[in-house]
Amino acid sequence: MKFIKATENDIPLIQELARRSWENAYAEILSDGQMEYMLNTMYSQEEIAGHLQNPDYHYFLIKDENNDSYEGFIGYENNYEEKTTKLHRIYLVPESKGKGVGKKALMFLNDKVAEYGDKRIILNVNKYNSARNFYESQGYKVYDEGVFDIGNGFFMDDFLMEHVLKS
Repeated sequence: MKFIKATENDIPLIQELARRSWENAYAEILSDGQMEYMLNTMYSQEEIAGHLQNPDYHYFLIKDENNDSYEGFIGYENNYEEKTTKLHRIYLVPESKGKGVGKKALMFLNDKVAEYGDKRIILNVNKYNSARNFYESQGYKVYDEGVFDIGNGFFMDDFLMEHVLKS
């Protein structure tokens, strides 16, 4: 498994991986309209390019070197809050499920966060997304919940989770 720092040239690949992941992960959770709206706004060329220009925001592509295939990507922002990194995005294509890719991605994130000097990782997960169980199995805990207006009459109903790194 290889983690490759993404550049603006990788935006179309990030968009494709997001769509493949979302169509699988959110098919039973979000309406088609909300899914399209979110993909078109959160994964627009301009949105991702803006992230890539922020020195605290990082995207890494996850590549399976054995199959020469991209399994997904991770996007996180250091210093989101004091001593806290926010995991904004971790999405894997359906074919990668059960191969330990998610666990390796979180271990990679832990290492990067520790290198940076942050002590805590936070994320939002949809209340109806089974990914919550995965995060809990990796040491994350729910610390709050929230409903967030994302525009166009759509809302995200999320658990807020955190993982405190061992010193």
